Amino acid sequence: MFMLVRRVDLADVIGAALAWKASGAGARTIAGRLGRPVDTVRGWLRRFEHRAERVRVYFTVLLVDTGIDPVPPATTATPFAAAVSAVVGAWRSAVSRWPDVGKVSPWQAAAAASGGRLLSPAWP
Repeated sequence: MFMLVRRVDLADVIGAALAWKASGAGARTIAGRLGRPVDTVRGWLRRFEHRAERVRVYFTVLLVDTGIDPVPPATTATPFAAAVSAVVGAWRSAVSRWPDVGKVSPWQAAAAASGGRLLSPAWP
């Protein structure tokens, strides 16, 4: 799955925005890098930030359940960054068990694992 429900942009574009935010970039900088409207990027970031703890828990459980020798994500400065780290960690964990998963990006895998609802209010 390459898209998220009710989003025009690909999961990889939204995922890049989330990763840059986790690294400390602001919405204006991210929007400029992606060539997207600032309000659109702010919407993604706010939606993810509001759900960060639930996303972190979901993907941490997925990381532990799928990995051959799972490595929990490193401690991060913010809940937002922790959630991003858990998404990427779950992808790495899945790749360790099923190498073909590595043919898709962490954000495409997250879109698939969430049924496209990564930013939806009712998920998980």
